[in-house]
Amino acid sequence: MKLTARGLAVLLASTAAIAVAAPPAAKPAPAKPVASAPTTAASLVTPRQKASYVVGFDLSQMLMPVAPDIDLKAFQEGLQGVLAGKSPTLTRERAAQINQALMQRIAARRGQAKTAPPEVSKVDVGHLVAMDLGPSLASIKDEVDMPLVFRTMSGLLAGQQPVMDESTRNAVRAEFTASVKQKIEAQRAAQSGTNKATGEKFLAENKTKKGVITTPSGLQYMVLRQGSGARPKPTDRVRVNYHGTLLDGTVFDSSYDRGGQPVEFMLNQVIPGWTEGVSMMPVGAKYRFWVPSELAYGEKGAGAQIGPNSTLVFDVELLAISP
Repeated sequence: MKLTARGLAVLLASTAAIAVAAPPAAKPAPAKPVASAPTTAASLVTPRQKASYVVGFDLSQMLMPVAPDIDLKAFQEGLQGVLAGKSPTLTRERAAQINQALMQRIAARRGQAKTAPPEVSKVDVGHLVAMDLGPSLASIKDEVDMPLVFRTMSGLLAGQQPVMDESTRNAVRAEFTASVKQKIEAQRAAQSGTNKATGEKFLAENKTKKGVITTPSGLQYMVLRQGSGARPKPTDRVRVNYHGTLLDGTVFDSSYDRGGQPVEFMLNQVIPGWTEGVSMMPVGAKYRFWVPSELAYGEKGAGAQIGPNSTLVFDVELLAISP
């Protein structure tokens, strides 16, 4: 399920977040508020308070399609859990079931359903939406007053009138977005330099260890198990199992953790370190690779876990060269 309000979607997109969906066709019944204390224009003094109000306003618009089906207290608790790094309260299977039922209920309210929609647990819907939005809000959680965000969102969903007009909201949102982007870019620049230095130091020490081989490109590897099959060409399609971590041991991707299901890909369509490294492996082999940032994702990084200029570690098992 993907939810969005136009303003917040712009903000979240600019800070590596999610989401787009159509607005509701008709205004839903008011949701039960989490907190009843109203926010006034006079109480919005600082840039942080104003930004918090705008984020709360945008969240309220985002939640309008599901307002009749959501327990806002459960949403608030779920969102706080996600922002604190806690595990999801719903399994993927249960989340998928709730999402399907919720989409049917929204379609029915829009006159797009031919049959009566299924019932849903409002608490489960609250947790589902928190799971959906939480990762996106993580990038701004320290820049806003979350209690004010929740009060604003809850009050507006309960029928309160906005205390900030659209032009003011747009101006506050634009200023806040620029501020957050500037901070994120500064953090990434600092992280980039730190990661580069850490990776270079590690690789310089690692290449002196027994069993570690360094190629002319700077790629390092160790044979964990030798194979006896053919070696793939860069233009081949291969089937592998793998486990990828950062230098500190943080796992960012692993086929083993996904039930041990192998993956297939064209060897010339992955990062250069993989193209070079896997091309050296005979089928049946298992190698460990230390991939310098320039042979991985470079200054851009990848996703939330692989920062700029990160050196990566992969254990790769070459199962087959696919036809």
